[in-house]
Amino acid sequence: MTSQPVLINGQWRASTGTETFQAINPATKETLSEVYPVSPWSEVEEVIDAAVAAFKTVRSYPVGRFADFLEAYAAKIELKIDEIVEAAHLETGYPISPRLKDGEMVRTLDQLRQAADAARNQTWSLPTIDTKTNIRSMLGPIGPVAVFGPNNFPLAFNSISGGDFAAAVAAGNPVIAKGHPSHPRTTQLFAEIAQASCERSGMPAGFIQLIYRTSHEDGAKLVAHPKLGASGYTGSRHAGLVLKEAADRGGNPIYLELSSINPVFILPGALEERFSEIVDEFTGSCLMGTGQFCTNPGLVVVKAGDAAEEFINAVAAKFKATPAGTLLGEGVARSLRAGIVAIQQTGAQVVTGNEPADANRCSYANTLLRATGKSFIENPAGHQEEAFGNASLIVVADSDEEMLAIAEQLEGNLTGCIYSNTEGTDDALYDSIAEELRRHVGRLINDKMPTGVAVSPAMNHGGPYPATGHPGFTAVGIPASIRRFASLECYDNVRLHRLPEVLRDENPHESLHRDIDGIMTTDDVK
Repeated sequence: MTSQPVLINGQWRASTGTETFQAINPATKETLSEVYPVSPWSEVEEVIDAAVAAFKTVRSYPVGRFADFLEAYAAKIELKIDEIVEAAHLETGYPISPRLKDGEMVRTLDQLRQAADAARNQTWSLPTIDTKTNIRSMLGPIGPVAVFGPNNFPLAFNSISGGDFAAAVAAGNPVIAKGHPSHPRTTQLFAEIAQASCERSGMPAGFIQLIYRTSHEDGAKLVAHPKLGASGYTGSRHAGLVLKEAADRGGNPIYLELSSINPVFILPGALEERFSEIVDEFTGSCLMGTGQFCTNPGLVVVKAGDAAEEFINAVAAKFKATPAGTLLGEGVARSLRAGIVAIQQTGAQVVTGNEPADANRCSYANTLLRATGKSFIENPAGHQEEAFGNASLIVVADSDEEMLAIAEQLEGNLTGCIYSNTEGTDDALYDSIAEELRRHVGRLINDKMPTGVAVSPAMNHGGPYPATGHPGFTAVGIPASIRRFASLECYDNVRLHRLPEVLRDENPHESLHRDIDGIMTTDDVK
């Protein structure tokens, strides 16, 4: 069977690779018909060289050209929504509605357009002017960016349509998209639209390129390549750390989203006040999308007592009553099972689940485990094993002090949540836990589950290791996410007409705030 073409240097062409792969439909375990190539290193080098050539060209482009591309791309995607979401449905098992068409696609289009706005007004570039020394600086594009997309968000985190892609382009960088093998057809459709949008908006050949898959060794060589500016990766901790080691050796920045169990502390007063609501919110959050969210609540801490036992029983009943969803593939099901086994080996007990759910699709029973606070404190690493999917661990602490001790032992996470009584009966306990939890999470949440990640300028979708590779950056939230794919450019005594537009005396955008002599202002330099 003939394999699908790759997009290299503005052309769709047959791959020179001899290895191929096919995606499966996880809802039926059927192999899908399209065959895709595994690109050899010689092809990866071609992609890098084309991206470097494109970068040399676009360095002189006005910022509006990148915004025009992103807006044209979003508009063209809208014309093919049905075809894209159908492909994503077949490759992931996610329902077309509401998950793909009404949720993830809306978010994808929104973040592309937000990135376009930021590219045009340059809010991300942080222009800074010191008139006394005549030194001026700003953030500028870093160079070709390789984006590795995950399996769980085929649209909004896709390597050629997602947040990393939009951020890299908004900064003025060419993108090398390394597709995820779970949804190659979805990625191919996006790439076809992206290339057409490049041509329409006057972007050079090689500005956007797509290879579907490489060997692990060649992926590591890619992120370490001296001609590459940076990489963005979302996926498993093991694979991400291999890439990070390679990128570090090469001196290249790489921004990683790796793993997170997103702890939720439910304080006694909250359970007493709104028991049923919290049961429903936790169950819905944990099982949403079959638990395949990076912000899935994989760890819940409650204080021992009748209310805690009732909570565990109520959640277990809902887990049993809710049909198990479809996982993204057989590998995800195996990984989920391995994570559950690892948690059991710490002494945790299975409350419900922990068995295959349907032999005809990729699925596993909704699984709830429980452990004591004492066992967690004695083996915190084992209890924090990620079981990616429809599973969670409830830890029952004997005292307030034990709840705080659990917080102190947490690894880095994307989110951490505390439910407390609205009348203030939990405030003292809240204060002690929140102060500690703040150190271990990127986003601190009160009184709601963590699964929603708004594309907001204030959002932090990052956190301490192992949630991400660097706690100072976010993968979601424009303009901050754009700054990952930028370098700091400093101009010392450079003549005004030679400076980038945003560093000249006259402000080019009436809404652009610049730091002039320590004051944020939209004024011109006087």
